[in-house]
Amino acid sequence: MKIRLLTSFFLLLTTMGFAQKKSELLAQIETLKTEKAEVEQELAEAKREISSSKATAETLETENVSLREANATLLKNLSSFSELSKKNSENVNKTLAALNRKEKQLSVLNETIASNDSTAIVLVAKIKQTMGENAKVDVSEGAVVLSNSLNGLFGGDSSTELSEEGKTWLASVAKVIIANPTLKAQIEGLNITGEFGLTYDQTTSVSKELVDVLEVPNEALNVSAKDGNFKEGIAIRLEPDYKGFYDKAKERMKSTQ
Repeated sequence: MKIRLLTSFFLLLTTMGFAQKKSELLAQIETLKTEKAEVEQELAEAKREISSSKATAETLETENVSLREANATLLKNLSSFSELSKKNSENVNKTLAALNRKEKQLSVLNETIASNDSTAIVLVAKIKQTMGENAKVDVSEGAVVLSNSLNGLFGGDSSTELSEEGKTWLASVAKVIIANPTLKAQIEGLNITGEFGLTYDQTTSVSKELVDVLEVPNEALNVSAKDGNFKEGIAIRLEPDYKGFYDKAKERMKSTQ
């Protein structure tokens, strides 16, 4: 009987010990479950943070690629701009050089024309010294123009024979022409009636007097008859040798190139 009681007592103690350990195990399991939940929550948060960081990194990488491409494009554009600026600068310099050459050429022409105008003004003064202050002399389009009426030269508008007064006037004109061999003399018959045959004969008479009698070089004279536009008479235009003027100007312009 005692043995049974002892056995029962030990069984009770053992059962109570196991019950206590089970309770402790259950408590530990609950604690572990709680800790597991917390760890899983932290893991989820960590995953979200990693995912967010990854997305941010990918965005930054994309932006970085875009920036590198933009920088490469900018550098290329800067290089192109620099090259274009260099070419533009060269073109501007070439244009300025060309303008300087043109200015020099225009300066040469202006000087030559001014020189011719000065010569014309000086010639007018000399003509008045030779022919008198009342001489009909003018400057028109760079030419010195000496004029006389048909009555003054021929004694009438229908005659082709020079009067003594006309011969005297032509003698003074001949002195002017001979004294200025660089000038060409254009004898113009001015007509208001349309009878150009008579006008041409009158200019021919003037030409013959100058060449045959007054010894003016034939190559220095040209003869023409034209509508006088309400003016009638004989006009002798003393003008530069334009071919020689052109050749001289052309030569001087070449030297400025």
